[in-house]
Amino acid sequence: MTSWYVAVILGIVEGLTEFLPVSSTGHLILANHLLGFTGPKAETFDIVIQLGAILAVVVLYFERFVGLFKTDPDRRFSGPYGLWLLFLTSLPASVVGLLAHHAIKTYLFGPFTVACALAVGAVMIFIVEGMPKREKTTSLDEVTPLLAFGIGCFQCLALWPGFSRSAATIMGGMLLGARRTVAAEYSFIAAVPIMFAATGYDFLKSYELFATDDLIFLAIGFGVSFVSAWLAVKGFIYLLGKLTLRPFAVYRLALVPLIFLFL
Repeated sequence: MTSWYVAVILGIVEGLTEFLPVSSTGHLILANHLLGFTGPKAETFDIVIQLGAILAVVVLYFERFVGLFKTDPDRRFSGPYGLWLLFLTSLPASVVGLLAHHAIKTYLFGPFTVACALAVGAVMIFIVEGMPKREKTTSLDEVTPLLAFGIGCFQCLALWPGFSRSAATIMGGMLLGARRTVAAEYSFIAAVPIMFAATGYDFLKSYELFATDDLIFLAIGFGVSFVSAWLAVKGFIYLLGKLTLRPFAVYRLALVPLIFLFL
């Protein structure tokens, strides 16, 4: 069994980066290589800790998720209508991801392609933040089907490892008229169904790689990822009320040469 500290480090990396616009995939690829933890088993472990990060969002927005199972007259984003919005957001990337799953795994999970995605995403952040803002959507309850589907189309960019799902959806929401904080919160909530489906699909195909002795290792990574993601989401929403996404773009550009240096 791999040392427990590897699970802790990777859990922290996953949790802190999954919902920030900096690409958890890029960070995990770099961290896995630096720790010497690579191969099919490492890839499956990364899937498990992603599920920990997803659970953190479910806990943070528990009322919103519960509200999806009953219509709340005071909240438009609830009941069947809320589920419809999430379906529209999940649809484009689900279809494209299913059709291109093998190609993505084969050709886009290398250091060079991830570094390129980090750089392209950073440039796009600067462009989006430099454009005039049209904040027509100022709360989750104002999200429309058209906005939900549009964000889903932008989410397809996240199929390029290193681009960042949160960066793609937040920028998409902002371009389509959502306030930055609203775009971020909707991005977190909309991430749950598509991430759960994608990670669940991959995990079911490869869970047999782990033996009973590995359960503690998996549990440590899962738990650390959950706590880290919970803290990261809370902190990110707070910062977005005071900052733009530009500092994250600078960080992404700084990460690019490190990938080429260490990998």
